Amino acid sequence: MKPFVLTILCAALLQSSAGALQAIVWDRDLQTKLGYGEVVGSKLNLELVSDYSGPVVVLFARDSSEKTAYNGLASRYDGLLKNGQLTIDLDSAQENVTFSKFLSSFKLSLSLQSAGQNVSLPGLKVSPGKDNKK
Repeated sequence: MKPFVLTILCAALLQSSAGALQAIVWDRDLQTKLGYGEVVGSKLNLELVSDYSGPVVVLFARDSSEKTAYNGLASRYDGLLKNGQLTIDLDSAQENVTFSKFLSSFKLSLSLQSAGQNVSLPGLKVSPGKDNKK
């Protein structure tokens, strides 16, 4: 009986982590991935590159069970990443709002981490002028 219970618990854990809301930050041309994050509990853990400044696109991926949890969340937002600060362009706001303030409207907090030279984001392009072999 114990292996059956253990199997059910493992399946439940895998299913819950697979359905986490994800945020991916791209450059405006969707050529370079600049950041990635997932929601754990009520916190979005986001890792962003620190050496990029310019317009970005923030994409959200969620499954059907999360559509009611994050009602009103669009799948794409335009924004700006400058000096490690991510802001979102909202049609309703005259100015860009910080990503942290934007997330608070969905009852989420932000944990922001800078992706240094030792961290490699999946799909991240390396600038031709930089040498990662140190």
